Amino acid sequence: MKGKKLGFIVNPIAGIGGRVGLKGSDGKEILRKALELGAKVESPGRSIEALKRIVSIKDDIEVITYPYEMGEEEARQSGFNPTVIGKIKSGHTKPENTEAAAKEMLENGVDLLLFAGGDGTARNIYKAIGNRLPALGIPAGVKIHSAVYATSPQAAGELTLKYLKESIRSIRLQEAEVMDIDEQAFREDRLSAKLYGYLTVPYERRFVQSAKSGTVSNEEADTLAIAHAVTNGMNDDCIYVIGSGTTTRKIMETLGLENTLLGVDAVYRRKLVGKDLNEQQLLELIEDKKACIVVTVIGGQGYIFGRGNQQISSRVIDKVGRGNLIVIATKNKILSLNGKPLRVDTGDTSVDKALKGYIKVVTGFREAVMMPVEY
Repeated sequence: MKGKKLGFIVNPIAGIGGRVGLKGSDGKEILRKALELGAKVESPGRSIEALKRIVSIKDDIEVITYPYEMGEEEARQSGFNPTVIGKIKSGHTKPENTEAAAKEMLENGVDLLLFAGGDGTARNIYKAIGNRLPALGIPAGVKIHSAVYATSPQAAGELTLKYLKESIRSIRLQEAEVMDIDEQAFREDRLSAKLYGYLTVPYERRFVQSAKSGTVSNEEADTLAIAHAVTNGMNDDCIYVIGSGTTTRKIMETLGLENTLLGVDAVYRRKLVGKDLNEQQLLELIEDKKACIVVTVIGGQGYIFGRGNQQISSRVIDKVGRGNLIVIATKNKILSLNGKPLRVDTGDTSVDKALKGYIKVVTGFREAVMMPVEY
């Protein structure tokens, strides 16, 4: 293993818009608004969580990274003494910096490029290196539709360790989709996704997420049955936090209420009491009140928390409690998982651990299955 090189890139603002309900982090104006709303950076901490898993081999590998918040700081905090290349202006990073970093790491002959970010970051990496270098993403963005990401920061570290320590040839490489959506359309409740290309990633099923699968057009009857199952069971003493997605949208339509397709709404006594809420607004709304959270499963991936619904944060989940979660999914979504478990990635390991175990998933009217939850 001596002499292996690990490239390491961090998009320092990835995911910053999630908890404050901005549904992304692209653009200077969104960054400014996120900071005004009190958003905190997510990717540095998640990057360190990944690096902690490989620090045991720090004396046997060379970590090559970019200056300051683009990797150097996270690497040093994790116990590495990295080789720092390139130049940036700290506090003013751009997508072009990510592309330049990836190109330089390709030129430096790294064996694996580990990067932290979301779908936009994956696009930048793909633009820079194509499929000429194995790469793996640490999930740190808001919308992570791409299949180039590990299931969690911890999984990214574990797979990186396995790839570098055991034998590069013992881990299968495969092409994985780089997907992204139009964030402006996303904020206007329109989902416009596009395939940009493929990165080559080290693959082990338990460590790497799948690409998000779309909704099957003939699921209308199933989603309606699920909506009736949920609305018939609603209690007047409970605030219902309704997560994003087309399956949850049918609940709002059944109640005759407006909904935010790609945001989080709240219902009390069958009336809309909060629309497109962010983390802080949710915490204030449920303070000292009984609440339930209704979320659906991301088809193909299995996530119920941590992908596109970061407004329902670990703090919100902790306040509501595991016993007050209502998970819904059509049978086709369950089948699309191909036997894989449901997943959570809240950014808080203690909450993820508390969510682990079997949970009921409503799949129709008076129909449900028990599914395992992993993190």
